[in-house]
Amino acid sequence: MGPPYFTKSVSYGIIKTMILTGVDIIEIGRIKKIILTSKRFLKKVYTPTEIAYCNSKKNKWQHFAVRFAAKEAVWKALGKKDIWHRDISVKNTDAGKPEIVLSKKYKNLEKKISLSLSHTDDYAVAFAIFNQK
Repeated sequence: MGPPYFTKSVSYGIIKTMILTGVDIIEIGRIKKIILTSKRFLKKVYTPTEIAYCNSKKNKWQHFAVRFAAKEAVWKALGKKDIWHRDISVKNTDAGKPEIVLSKKYKNLEKKISLSLSHTDDYAVAFAIFNQK
């Protein structure tokens, strides 16, 4: 049995929409430890824009961690094995809402992804929704 389909009846037939989700939670201390011990990790996972953004924040480890969780959640929602962490970037709108920016190869999927991020002092979580329609 495949993923669930949500259907809506309309006068001209049925519209099928497949909604896929991804969620990830991570310990902030784990990301902090990895970044402090491996500069390669930082450059492999985050874009220069994300690194600059996170480093500009008072609690930068929370921002690095929640962006890592976002990349993982989006990867899970998309279900694509050939997408890498650096293909997925998180930026905030002027209002502070997080949005996904994808590399050129996946740019057509960008507007189909919704993202929610949150963190405490110890954990960061991300939830992604991918509407395939």
